[in-house]
Amino acid sequence: MSTLKPEVSSKDHVEGSDAASITIVEYGDYQCPHCAHAYPIIKEIEQTFGDQIRFVFRHFPLQEAHEFAFPAALAAEAAALQDKFWEMHEAIYENQYRLSDDLFEELAETIGLDVEQFQKDILEEAVKQKVEDDFESGVRSGVNGTPSFYVNGTKFDGGPDELFEMLKESAE
Repeated sequence: MSTLKPEVSSKDHVEGSDAASITIVEYGDYQCPHCAHAYPIIKEIEQTFGDQIRFVFRHFPLQEAHEFAFPAALAAEAAALQDKFWEMHEAIYENQYRLSDDLFEELAETIGLDVEQFQKDILEEAVKQKVEDDFESGVRSGVNGTPSFYVNGTKFDGGPDELFEMLKESAE
């Protein structure tokens, strides 16, 4: 059984309460169609279970298959420097069908970032390092495709639909 390495920390992007009984970590790729399918289901899980769920997103860009996966992850991390990670995360998934180099700047403007700062930040070594650290943690955790989910530190074998079903059953 694969376990999450390292555990969730202050370096992660987290939605939800630290007191939540269930922590879901997703390793995702912004250009992956399966991740795009998972995105609304994760939203639904968060709405359904509220404070019981803490959701964490880690980057796992499959660069050989998806040319915009790494740039998209950099855009999300650059947005994070202006405290808008989740806004950019959502905007990228909602516009996945039109991913391009020009899109990230447009989204930065749409979500209210300082675009000039965003353009500088996206080139920063620390931004690139964060994405690479996430990817490396995925490799160490046994991720072999996206999306990959970990529930309370243990790899969940199944997709977002199965994850939702499992959570509903355990809540009953």
